[in-house]
Amino acid sequence: MTSLSNLKIVFVGGGNMANAMISGLIQKGAQASHIAVADPFEPTRKALEANFKISTDENIQGLSEKIQKADVLVLAMKPQQFKEAASELALVFEKSTNKPLCLSVAAGIRTEDMAKWLKHDRLIRAMPNTPALIGQGMTGLFAGNQATKQDQANAESICHAVGKFTWVTEEKQIDDITAVSGSGPAYVFAFIEALEQAAIAQGLSKEQAHLLATQTVLGAATLAAQSNESAGTLRERVTSKGGTTYAALQVLEQKGWSDIISQAVAAASARGAEMGQEFGK
Repeated sequence: MTSLSNLKIVFVGGGNMANAMISGLIQKGAQASHIAVADPFEPTRKALEANFKISTDENIQGLSEKIQKADVLVLAMKPQQFKEAASELALVFEKSTNKPLCLSVAAGIRTEDMAKWLKHDRLIRAMPNTPALIGQGMTGLFAGNQATKQDQANAESICHAVGKFTWVTEEKQIDDITAVSGSGPAYVFAFIEALEQAAIAQGLSKEQAHLLATQTVLGAATLAAQSNESAGTLRERVTSKGGTTYAALQVLEQKGWSDIISQAVAAASARGAEMGQEFGK
């Protein structure tokens, strides 16, 4: 990783993920004067300016000078908007001898399509998740062939500002990471929701159900993250044969809990690959 203090970063797109990343970057030492955002929506730009004291513009051309001087260009637009924005960026790159690393957080967009539209091949794909909003994100990273060691170090510094990261060596694995950690928070939220509903059905209040479910998930996840033992071993430690936990886990096993999760992750990964093909047309 490299120091954030001198890193010049331009974001294309100022939505929730960009907000999370900018907040984390500034908290970890990046200078607000070195960060700029291009976003067409005025309320988004006003909020970014007020919250972070950074510069913004409504379009890419308005930030062309900053883009040409940037170390990293974070592509944080929606996948549906990627091709159009990339075509605009290609025009900016044509006028510059300095082309920054392009770090894409757009789901499904493959590096080969990025390179084609941007006419630029120093590319890294990133798949962060929504806990980045509170600095607890998990990001998967894949470096294109032309990304340098310095590019990778810069990408690590940016992703570390909002949580943890891991590299993969095959681009297909980004779809797998999307299915596990990118979409994963929704699975956890669904589990919390179901646990709350089950608690209420047993006679607990809505407030108690929410507190019990969220704190239990938080505590268990923290314990798993800090323990040297596997999740399976930790599960076994709280499961006495014939006890209450055993009775509950027997039901989950009978209903095919593990198979359901496996099928869900496989479906999400397959959809990620399909999105890459659709958006790359």
